[in-house]
Amino acid sequence: MNILIGVLIPFIGTTLGAACVYLLKDKLNNRLEKFLLGFASGVMIAASIWSLLIPSIDLAEQSSKIGWVPASVGFILGVIFLLVLDYIIPHLHKDSNVQEGPKSDFKKTTMLMLAVTLHNIPEGLAVGVVFAGLIAGNNIITLAGALALSVGIALQNFPEGAIISLPLKAEGLSKNKSFLYGMLSGIVEPIAAILAILLTNFVTPILPYFLSFAAGAMIYVVVEELIPDSHSGEHSNLSVIGVTLGFVLMMILDVALG
Repeated sequence: MNILIGVLIPFIGTTLGAACVYLLKDKLNNRLEKFLLGFASGVMIAASIWSLLIPSIDLAEQSSKIGWVPASVGFILGVIFLLVLDYIIPHLHKDSNVQEGPKSDFKKTTMLMLAVTLHNIPEGLAVGVVFAGLIAGNNIITLAGALALSVGIALQNFPEGAIISLPLKAEGLSKNKSFLYGMLSGIVEPIAAILAILLTNFVTPILPYFLSFAAGAMIYVVVEELIPDSHSGEHSNLSVIGVTLGFVLMMILDVALG
């Protein structure tokens, strides 16, 4: 039951964020959006370090291996994985009319949703890999630490849910459809997490690589999308404050509960 709850917590964060279409008339205040994008970046950076990279190094060293090898190799592979997905899946980022990936006839709303869905994959993998390690009985990964990761990702999923659903409403979709699409953009997270958990027996022997792989994929999202979006236009200083608070909060959650 704890594992099921842990897997669903990030999706709940996205769903609550998508529900903002029922509370806000148009879109997030520009200052608030900059802050929340920065906050999400800070959470993901801290989660990548304390929940994924440090455990990856510790697990490798516990097995008498060189700690930085799986951390480095997995991290690079995670970045390459997201680079490939960005290249092969058609998508469109918020506030942009330039389609990325292969050309397609998808509607703008569909490609906006695909962009967020694409970048939710590493978060689902991160949660699933950590819980796979927990199921395998690894003494470095604790239930409290795994739940802290889930809560941290849910916190940064809240603004993501709002940032995808509100523009869809602005594009002319109904509130219900905008909420549904915003919510569904996060469904890939529990799916990816469950797949990782189902592969526990396969994941466990190379868990350090999978942990760092998820970290690399998450950092790719931060560097490629969240930080550039948070620094475009005015009020970029608010994103710096958001990064700081998100990083510190996630660090505290992980250190205190891990």
